[in-house]
Amino acid sequence: MDKPFAITLDPGSSLANKTGSWRTFKPVYLDRLPPCNNQCPAGEDIQGWLFHAESGNYEAAWRHLTRDNPFPAIMGRVCYHTCEGACNRGRVDEPVGINSVERFLGDEALKKGWKFAPPAAESGKHVLVVGAGPSGMSAAYQLRRLGHRVTVYEAGPMTGGMMRFGIPKYRLPREVLDAEMQRILDLGVTLKLDTKVDNLLAAMQAGGFDAAFLAVGAHIAKRAFIPAGDSARVLDAVAVLRSMENEDKPMLGRRVVVYGGGNTAIDVARTAKRLGAEPLIVYRRTRDKMPAHDFEVEEALQEGVMVKWLSTIKQAGGADGTSITIEKMELDANGHPQPTGELETLEADTLVLALGQDVDLGLLNGVPGLEIRDGTVQVDRNMMTGYAGIFAGGDMVPAERNVTVAIGHGKKAARNIDAWLRGGSYAPAPKHELAAFEKLNPWYYSDAPKTVRPMLDIIRRQSTFDEVQGGLDESNALFEARRCLSCGNCFECDNCYGVCPDNAVIKLGPGKRFQFNYDYCKGCGVCVSECPCGAIKMVAEDI
Repeated sequence: MDKPFAITLDPGSSLANKTGSWRTFKPVYLDRLPPCNNQCPAGEDIQGWLFHAESGNYEAAWRHLTRDNPFPAIMGRVCYHTCEGACNRGRVDEPVGINSVERFLGDEALKKGWKFAPPAAESGKHVLVVGAGPSGMSAAYQLRRLGHRVTVYEAGPMTGGMMRFGIPKYRLPREVLDAEMQRILDLGVTLKLDTKVDNLLAAMQAGGFDAAFLAVGAHIAKRAFIPAGDSARVLDAVAVLRSMENEDKPMLGRRVVVYGGGNTAIDVARTAKRLGAEPLIVYRRTRDKMPAHDFEVEEALQEGVMVKWLSTIKQAGGADGTSITIEKMELDANGHPQPTGELETLEADTLVLALGQDVDLGLLNGVPGLEIRDGTVQVDRNMMTGYAGIFAGGDMVPAERNVTVAIGHGKKAARNIDAWLRGGSYAPAPKHELAAFEKLNPWYYSDAPKTVRPMLDIIRRQSTFDEVQGGLDESNALFEARRCLSCGNCFECDNCYGVCPDNAVIKLGPGKRFQFNYDYCKGCGVCVSECPCGAIKMVAEDI
């Protein structure tokens, strides 16, 4: 940092009388951790890229964002944006539309053809990535940026994993998915489709790999014992959604019952609606206990999906094979559903089970030292399994299963793989203290309600797979980025400089922030009170 400029004072000036000796506490500048950054499972520096976006430098914002997450156009559509729930702006009016701006940047990059910069140097190491889903391709991207050769083995015919086979087109258009996947391949990542790994150690030896990252998605549907007649048509949700990628769409019939309460159940029901069916979701608990995200449930209800709450399926396929029997449940004193014995028969051409998914761990047979628990691979804090050089993430490890978490796993694993290959260990930078709302001074900010993204009209939502939610235009994205409060980090508003009664704040120049001249600071704390973003705090004076 440059030295502060010298201040020469006239001996007769009142400012010549230093006040530093009056202090018991002194102000210090600091950086606090924005709650949005702290919440993001992918580890994005959200405040950092919003800073570039609000100045209109969209490419700089995109490049800052993609240091951590190579899929902004995808994530701007499918991320559940828990960062917005943590946003301090929500205590003022409404949270910043972080996800909306992320989508705008992602779409802008696709439109302008922005590419990733190639690695500065090659390491000479070769890493195998198993699975071309969000976690695998995130790891491949980060490893390639670090200079490693990367080969991805994908058992299926296309990239994307569960983003392609588990998220319908009305949420994630395939041209967006394909474009962001291709950009990673253009970086020099090798992809081998239709290549299933049955024996990991043999594959590593045959390919001469120095390390491996396992990111096999949860493609195996869980089953439940439901008595069913021979003529009953019972399908699993993953198979239904996967078949939507083929030219021949699934034949579900008109009356479709979906059993389950997660996001996959909602996706299948909304897909069935677009195929012309009358979908009904059967769920054993109440809406507030439904694991599906509430906004998706609401959208499904708007589109005409019906839900039978507090119900469970007892039998599928009656005498004619086109009915199911459900039992009504009721909540006990502890809020747990209990059977009532009250039965009801519903007409159903197809029953779709959406009860969760498991991972195929067959490729790990014969790998010593691994610990498998509850269908997942146990990893240490570095994402490494019990076998040195084999790392895992995404659906394969114990964690919440969503795209953002998977991307974060890929990034974290890549950093640790890189360190391991170089004979060291990765040490993440220590986190700053959290920029809690109480540290801010929000009276400086006027109300600026969040921009609402456009929605497709309900008729087209019910009958087509057109994208349901639209994006922001440039003016709205710019407005939304400028709603950021810069929680915990100085943005050089000059408030401290202007309010200091002792002229103890020194401006260091654009981008260099400020410095205190403690000879003239008497520790009054006015600068702390007037800092909008909470980037100053008072600390006890050393004695």
